[in-house]
Amino acid sequence: MSNTRIDRRFAALAAEGRAAFVAYVMGGDPDFDQSLEIVRGLPAAGVDIIELGFAFSDPMAEGPSIQRAALRALKAGMTLNRTLDLVAEFRKGDNDTPIVLMGYLNPLFSAGYDKFAARAAEAGVDGLICVDCPPEEADELTDALEANGLSLIRLATPTSDDKRLVTLVKRTSGFVYYVSVAGVTGVKAADATAVAPAVARVKAASGLPVAVGFGIRTPEQAAAVAKIADGVVVGSAFVDAVQDALEGKTNENVTASVLSKAKALAKAVRSARVGQA
Repeated sequence: MSNTRIDRRFAALAAEGRAAFVAYVMGGDPDFDQSLEIVRGLPAAGVDIIELGFAFSDPMAEGPSIQRAALRALKAGMTLNRTLDLVAEFRKGDNDTPIVLMGYLNPLFSAGYDKFAARAAEAGVDGLICVDCPPEEADELTDALEANGLSLIRLATPTSDDKRLVTLVKRTSGFVYYVSVAGVTGVKAADATAVAPAVARVKAASGLPVAVGFGIRTPEQAAAVAKIADGVVVGSAFVDAVQDALEGKTNENVTASVLSKAKALAKAVRSARVGQA
């Protein structure tokens, strides 16, 4: 049995009887220093696992909010290597919180899979979600990740039937990310009632924890999903908080705006199963 940060975190939370709260933020949004401040503040705000996006100019799974975040980060000079620099800086003060990178294949291919995986492990990364890498083409990348102790976390969707699930979960580790809606991030709202049987099906096929993302923005939505899944992923709400602060729509600075939202969502996730049979 593996003993990664991700495995340990899900085991600990299962023992507590609650779901994990996974927060997605874009690395380098709106710039390196403010992004590092945000990431450093997330664990104290109640975030259990950090999902860190690395900016890419053609983020096909992302809605307008995360597309804008990627453009802000790219404009601020962020690259894949600078994202790993950010993780290394975070690890100087936190050796426990799992960090999963989320992004697209081209930057990884350009860097070279072996070189990327070694540098990511050295920086303190625990896993990778690569949106546009089909499982049939993933062996070379998976080999490089596994050689460096990193998990490849796969996406399952409402259109993944039982036959496809067998392929999707092969060589997946850490957890499975279930995309709750058909479409891009931050546009449609997740329906926890409809998601529940899918979560059970993915969990049975993989034997792994299942975290649900896409379409979860509010504490009420997060609490509903936390009752039926092993993890709740929120992303677009945080990058919107960055944009709102930059545009002066809140009375908080960028970091405070993100962290206050994280605290409210974390509280909802942590209390979701209280009193539940």
